[in-house]
Amino acid sequence: MSVKLHIKKGDIVYVIAGDSKGQQGKVLEVIVEKDRAIVEGVNLASKHTKPNSQNPQGGIVKQEAPIHISNLMPIDPKTGTPTRVGRRKNDKGKLVRYSVKSGEEIK
Repeated sequence: MSVKLHIKKGDIVYVIAGDSKGQQGKVLEVIVEKDRAIVEGVNLASKHTKPNSQNPQGGIVKQEAPIHISNLMPIDPKTGTPTRVGRRKNDKGKLVRYSVKSGEEIK
């Protein structure tokens, strides 16, 4: 059984908890099995890499680590502030996500 998540790939989200609290970024990937998401520029971790063809020097690379989706809130398309997400059917009868704050549909 799969649970519907309030976050999708491509959403702009705000981090509400953790070390990256207060930052916002675009969701690059959602890992449904672990309820986590990778957000651009948020929750950076240092990864030690050996020299390879892409990185001939090797060294320490900053990389985005997954963050739990309960710590993320989508940004309202109208006001630009974090909002909760609701679900309702649009005029075509399709289930869509909408911003609880403004009532605007989240694309």
